[in-house]
Amino acid sequence: MKHMKLLSLIAIAFGLLTLKEGGAVLFFDGVERAAAGSYVPFVLWFNFLAGFAYVAAGVGLWLRRRWAVRLATAIAVATALVFLAFGVHVALGGAWERRTLVAMTLRTLVWAGIAAIAWRRSAANTPAERTH
Repeated sequence: MKHMKLLSLIAIAFGLLTLKEGGAVLFFDGVERAAAGSYVPFVLWFNFLAGFAYVAAGVGLWLRRRWAVRLATAIAVATALVFLAFGVHVALGGAWERRTLVAMTLRTLVWAGIAAIAWRRSAANTPAERTH
């Protein structure tokens, strides 16, 4: 139980930070956008929009909703696919920043971990099916 609460708080905090940082680059022409350098627009938009899903998944995990486990899994898979697309972008010579590589590695690992732990905890809390 404590693990799921901590997991949900991590997901919510990760989501709020993602919305703050991504929103600053996308919507404000200031220090954050200048510091972002050669950001990859599709990665930035995906991460920003995924921030809302992070918060939703975190709230769902806190409330122990089954859909939140599936949402965490979908976030992990979608993040891995965007990371793959980022790799293709880099391989084709597109401009990028090292921080994008680090951030996408972190996001993929965090959400794969959240999804795996959520599945394990969800399965442990599901009563065994009876055979008749």
